[in-house]
Amino acid sequence: MSRAETAGTKAGTTGGTTAEEPGARAVPEDGGDQDHADQDRGGPNPPVAVRAPRLLWSLGLFRSELVTVFRRWRTLALFAVLAGVPLLVGIAVRIETRGGGSAGRGGNGDGPAFIEQVSNNGLFLTFAALAATLPFFLPMAIGVVAGDSVAGEAGGGTLRYLLVAPAGRTRLLLAKYASVLVFCLAATLVVAVSALVVGAALFPVGRVTTLSGTTIPLSAGLLRALLIAVLVAASLIGVGALGLFVSTLTDSGIGAMATTVGLLITVQIVDTIPQLHVVQPYLFPHYWLSFADILRDPVQWGGIGRNLGLQAVYAAVFGSAAWARFTSRDITA
Repeated sequence: MSRAETAGTKAGTTGGTTAEEPGARAVPEDGGDQDHADQDRGGPNPPVAVRAPRLLWSLGLFRSELVTVFRRWRTLALFAVLAGVPLLVGIAVRIETRGGGSAGRGGNGDGPAFIEQVSNNGLFLTFAALAATLPFFLPMAIGVVAGDSVAGEAGGGTLRYLLVAPAGRTRLLLAKYASVLVFCLAATLVVAVSALVVGAALFPVGRVTTLSGTTIPLSAGLLRALLIAVLVAASLIGVGALGLFVSTLTDSGIGAMATTVGLLITVQIVDTIPQLHVVQPYLFPHYWLSFADILRDPVQWGGIGRNLGLQAVYAAVFGSAAWARFTSRDITA
């Protein structure tokens, strides 16, 4: 049984209906056949009764997309790579500390403040790992998953079967984007949790010294680490929308993934060229590292707000483009 049929069967069973055969009429937007509803219920059809099966179907479709994304070996491999980055960073700092390097003495100002503080407090490995993975590893992982979301289904011949079920193209696209957003959060948490475990194992953990020089309790530091992880995940919603849009343009999953990752690398390069400083504030990676302001006392929200606003704009633009393309596309596979 295909994934589309499985999702439809689950949603139909939960909502008190049975899955329709391919080609059967879906429930119309206005609530379906009123006479048929009156026969079943003996009276007028309440709007809530009509919306309930459709809502359950949408939830079933979203659950099916999540299962599809997180059960793939490729996804597990991406998680393994992301979890390995904090381990490598922690081991490198530990070796430098034992060798009497600058990391063990709090740094000489040549590197990021996160790295300088790791040997003094293992919690800073979380911030250092997120700063190390955000420019490349995390966007690459999101680009791979988002780029394959529609194109992979089309190339595998399962996309048209998903559209046979009474979901509609808009709901299917929303379910796919929602699963990409969940993956953004999951990937970020994998990095953060791995860094926290490695940092606690290799270095002392205690009160946190902020970038402003003040000291806060460990519990407050952990809350800020969680907030930073959420902000990093939110910083990737524009990348997810870009990958989804590219995925609607082709039937090749590999082509969509390669195009998305290539665009990400190009934008990153443009963001580092001084002569292009005029356009850099409008590039989605420009404010990614603004999450460091969470570690200031008081917290500085200016850069964080600009980052979130920019990501929302990119998500709206590329999300709308993906919807326009997907809803008007001739699905043949």
